[in-house]
Amino acid sequence: MIDALISSKTRVKLLLKFFLNSNATAYLRGLESEFGESSNAIRLELNRLENAGLLLADTNGNKKMFRANTAHPLFRELHNIILKYVGLDQIIETVIQRLGDVQRVYLVGDFSKGKDSGVIDLIFIGDLDKAYLSNLTEKAEALIKRKIRYLIYSSADAEQFDLSHHQPEPLILWQNTTNPQS
Repeated sequence: MIDALISSKTRVKLLLKFFLNSNATAYLRGLESEFGESSNAIRLELNRLENAGLLLADTNGNKKMFRANTAHPLFRELHNIILKYVGLDQIIETVIQRLGDVQRVYLVGDFSKGKDSGVIDLIFIGDLDKAYLSNLTEKAEALIKRKIRYLIYSSADAEQFDLSHHQPEPLILWQNTTNPQS
């Protein structure tokens, strides 16, 4: 979908990197290594996004660190477009909202780092029917053309749930706002 609108594959990768996880930061050489592309192509796209005000840059030693400008008027819209591109909106509609007693769902793994690996890793917190979750994820996988892997922590186990070993910190994809239990 987004590939038809934006012809630059590098720009799509940068949008995914910075607008899926607004806490993501990166510098040119790190992106060159991560994307496996030339630094000139990446530099050109970073400059375009920075000049448009979509990215902010800070100097950290001799590195120019980039991050999403969350105050930009188009940030929320771009974030939502990236969620749809990845298929996370379908996971919310097709899986999470149909499960019942879900307290929180975290996005972890490559996508939480802004990398498109083709596999979406999720952590569910709640008292869930595992067979029903498996059925729903199979349907969602067919819709979004990506594999979904997940871990489930019951409500009781959630108190001992430690996010500190996940890097970067997991993103809250969904949270029950009617009956949240932290």
